[in-house]
Amino acid sequence: MSTNTPVPPAPKAGPREWLGLAVLALPTLLISLDQSVLYLALPHLAEALHPTGTQTLWIMDIYGFLIAGFLITMGTLGDRIGRRKLLMTGAVAVGLTSVAAAYSTSAEALIITRALLGIAAATLMPSTLALIGTLFQDPYQRGRAIAVWAGCFMGGTALGPVIGGVLLEFFWWGSVFLIGVPVMVLLLVVAPSVLPEYKDPKAGRVDLTSVLLSLVSVLTVIYGLKELARHGFGPAAVAAVLAGLAVGTVFVKRQGRLVHPLLDLKLFRVTAFTAALLILLVSMLGTGGGYLFITGFLQMVEGMSPMEAGLWMVPAAVASVVAAQVAPVLAKRFRLGTVIGVSLLIGMAGYAMLVFVDPVGGLPLLLAGFVIIFIGVGTFGALGTYMVVGSAPPERGGSAAALSSISGDLGNALGVASLGSLGAAVYRDTFAPPPGTPAGASRTASASMENAVNTAAGLPAETAEALMTAARAAYTGGLNTIGIACACITTLSAAVSLTLLRGRHGATPSDDVPPPQREDTSEEAAGDSLPAA
Repeated sequence: MSTNTPVPPAPKAGPREWLGLAVLALPTLLISLDQSVLYLALPHLAEALHPTGTQTLWIMDIYGFLIAGFLITMGTLGDRIGRRKLLMTGAVAVGLTSVAAAYSTSAEALIITRALLGIAAATLMPSTLALIGTLFQDPYQRGRAIAVWAGCFMGGTALGPVIGGVLLEFFWWGSVFLIGVPVMVLLLVVAPSVLPEYKDPKAGRVDLTSVLLSLVSVLTVIYGLKELARHGFGPAAVAAVLAGLAVGTVFVKRQGRLVHPLLDLKLFRVTAFTAALLILLVSMLGTGGGYLFITGFLQMVEGMSPMEAGLWMVPAAVASVVAAQVAPVLAKRFRLGTVIGVSLLIGMAGYAMLVFVDPVGGLPLLLAGFVIIFIGVGTFGALGTYMVVGSAPPERGGSAAALSSISGDLGNALGVASLGSLGAAVYRDTFAPPPGTPAGASRTASASMENAVNTAAGLPAETAEALMTAARAAYTGGLNTIGIACACITTLSAAVSLTLLRGRHGATPSDDVPPPQREDTSEEAAGDSLPAA
């Protein structure tokens, strides 16, 4: 005779847990702000520090490079030494390096401090996301919490230029780095009382060779992709990507041999985990490329300032935040794969609208498409992240969170590189300089829209306007082509979701995954599926 012991329901989060989520939202918002707030400060920074063109690129890129490069290491380190401990250590480092960056006296010093700031910030993202999994045992509440996390990240990216513009109206360029200091101080004061500690009790030592391999692989691939986006296909950029992939292969093989790997390859045996990573990667590919040309259209075709363009992006950011909050409600009512697939098809409709944008009078259609795209982005971003974190065992939460972030970063970089190159190629092929344009000006303007804007500034008014009309038409043609490509990409992502996640109500862990436990609880059981209605 056999009896079935009912599984007790997962404990519900109370006020302390939701206050903990508010604390975790602060560094999440800060990381996304820091990645976009510097754009408006560049002219002021250039006037004060006189960086070379190469130094300017490193000032912009080094922060994101090192965040991506250290995510796997920091995610696993949090699982080993304690996620709250790593979060608070990172908060101290972010505060100190932010002050150092704000008061840099040379371009070289700013590059170094931005690099250190990126390493410090890499501790925050996987720690915040993994701690959400510790705080919220109930799957529906966890989904809502991750939706808040995703909304903060997406909203911060859009608000960065706006906040940067306001600061630069009243303060010097370094003020954009000081935003994080009070945020980190507040985190350090409140975190010990509202955030639980969690670490893997069976964790071994960190394998330094794996750390080096993962760092070289991720940095080299992203560097190569950015170079492809910036300069087109060239032997050095392609070699960097191939070298990064080769090192990544060595890294993966090493993880399979280690008793305590930096990255547990068993995670990829969970269908929901692998599918969610794939969807995030492919979907962010379209988002990265589309975002690049949409913002370029606002500034170079519509002639907006960076701050004006940032303000026009706010409606899309709000749409993504709202969609992220609605996503768990929909996933509770309908199958998860269906909700993600439909959200991707909504994004596809937005990209399809870009195909019909014209250089004259195309702003309303562009903005409408932008908002629809980000409704889809907000939905699948929140649910995809939930699936990745929910599919992993609790002792691998930091690693899972890091992989989620890296998947998005790689997809974004790949989208900027591939779709940016596609749009640039369409621009070069379709640009037709008007009669009477000097040969040198025509040659320069045909290389890129940025060159056309700079070239037109030195021409007589009538010639400049004719040149810009041709450039706007060619650039819009590139945007239209990217709209087609992104619509195809999101349709592919939707097919993956509807196929691989068919029948799933949530992120179902593998059979050998134990229920999550917190250090201060004796016995807690938790499901990893969003309950059906």
